[in-house]
Amino acid sequence: MPTPFLSSEEYDERAHKLYDRGDYDAALDTLKEGLQSYPNSVDLYVGMGYTRLAREEYVWAKHAFEKALVLDPEHYDAMVGLGEALLRFGGEARALGLFRQVYDGPGGEDTELLLAMGRALYREGWFIDARMMFERSLQLYPDDPEVRAALAYTLHRLDEEDGAVRELEQALALNPRYHEARVYLGHLFYDRGDLDEALAEFVVPAPTEQWDSLAVWRLIELKKKLEEPPAGDPELMVWESRLEELESEIDLIDELMAEIESAAMGEPWKQVEEDGEPAAGGERSCDGRHRVRLPDGSVLEGSWIDIVRQLRDQAGRSGESIAQFMRRWADDTRVRIGVGVPTDDAEGFLLAYARAGLLHIER
Repeated sequence: MPTPFLSSEEYDERAHKLYDRGDYDAALDTLKEGLQSYPNSVDLYVGMGYTRLAREEYVWAKHAFEKALVLDPEHYDAMVGLGEALLRFGGEARALGLFRQVYDGPGGEDTELLLAMGRALYREGWFIDARMMFERSLQLYPDDPEVRAALAYTLHRLDEEDGAVRELEQALALNPRYHEARVYLGHLFYDRGDLDEALAEFVVPAPTEQWDSLAVWRLIELKKKLEEPPAGDPELMVWESRLEELESEIDLIDELMAEIESAAMGEPWKQVEEDGEPAAGGERSCDGRHRVRLPDGSVLEGSWIDIVRQLRDQAGRSGESIAQFMRRWADDTRVRIGVGVPTDDAEGFLLAYARAGLLHIER
């Protein structure tokens, strides 16, 4: 039953707080309860749409944003959300039209909307359009390090490496503790052979503030190569210990994945969203087996974890656990082509690579 005496604004505020904490299930329940009392609340429908997006329920997100726009056709947050949902399943023309409408109207002066559109376009590979959004946002807020970093990542994907380095350096001048931007800059220096500069960036975050296992691995490699520390060097040992901590966390994920796979053996694979809609993300194999085709034409078959294991072995990483391989490969992919890949689930890992065009899931 709906909670008595709460206004639609209070429901929206409660849901927003839950969303910010990452408790999407509770946020969704709160929004549903609020809509029972306030079925014409635009903000509750918009909140529902963004919560559905966070849960990767793109069809339902689309429905929620469309309902919001029926109630308020000029609601720019709903337009941006609908555009993002449409981009997820092939509605590019309509999505780009919505984004253009926001960009050309008052929403084009709102940096949060510009960032949201830019990030949505970036995720789906529309880098030129994403660049336009980030550059407009930077014109409005030139001292925002987050906007400069977003533009830098986009420039890197457009092979404008000097521009990417320049924007990252300016972002760090504005916020020296912006470690994500600093680590990305370090990876750019490493990849183009500027090893001293790369090491100088990697060592800035304290070990406890460094969560990028690839960055720690490269830092250790560079220290050994450039500084030739003696055996048992205390500083190097701290970083080696940090790498072990990060990879032990990966091992826990690996164990959990193995338990899940073991529990699911012999059961038909089913994944159905609420209200009976099929889950987004491609066709599932009814027998739990899948087939993936790589760019070189080779085909991998088996469960999701089997396929990741085969990828690991092909990459010459058979000595790593599956989760270690996923984490390292995802880190390297994020740095090289700017695509974020989940590493806590084999299926999500492979679907992310498929969306990036790096492999094709046939079933």
